[in-house]
Amino acid sequence: MGERWATFDCYGTLVDWNGGIGAELARLFGSNSAERLLVRYHELERELEGASPGSSYRDVLTRAVELLAEEEGVALRPEDLGVLGKSLPGWPVFPDVRRGLEEVRDRRWQLAILSNSDRDFVEASMAAIGVHFELAVVAGDIGSYKPAHRHWEVFRERTGVAPSRHVHVAQSVFHDIAPAAELGLPSVWINRQGEPPDPRPARTLPDLAELAGVLDELVPA
Repeated sequence: MGERWATFDCYGTLVDWNGGIGAELARLFGSNSAERLLVRYHELERELEGASPGSSYRDVLTRAVELLAEEEGVALRPEDLGVLGKSLPGWPVFPDVRRGLEEVRDRRWQLAILSNSDRDFVEASMAAIGVHFELAVVAGDIGSYKPAHRHWEVFRERTGVAPSRHVHVAQSVFHDIAPAAELGLPSVWINRQGEPPDPRPARTLPDLAELAGVLDELVPA
């Protein structure tokens, strides 16, 4: 039947994106403001990526912090504006990820990452995850940010895999699950935030613990 591919978003799905960003926002703006500013940060990041898809993710991170500081009336030091890019390689991997991915690999799935990030960030995170990925398609290389479809197009160009042998796995409905549905791809929604149900993913899981079995159901060996 040929190869089976599972593609993954990285930040929010495999690596604790909110935890990493939230910790730095608490340090810069105070713990009482961090939760509120995390919501605003995500809005700003989407706007920046949509307005300038050719920008590096490092620049998006820096500009988002700069805009938050302007909105809050907080004067940050120049070296603080780049704090998210500096801290990103140390953002923690979710505890269920390594074992979950190892089981997927044991069942002879090929793995890839499709990330709104830069190559160096993803390489550092893949090393922290400790599981082999066949390839990574990143925004910094292709000049496009999800939910645009270019990540999936480049992945298909590089692998030649048929849609019937490919499942996308991600936490963000906006960035990943919705465009996968638009492309006719089955997806597994890793609903780490306990969000309301959504009809678009083929399956919904709270984490990666049962992912291998679900993938096998969707695309049998």
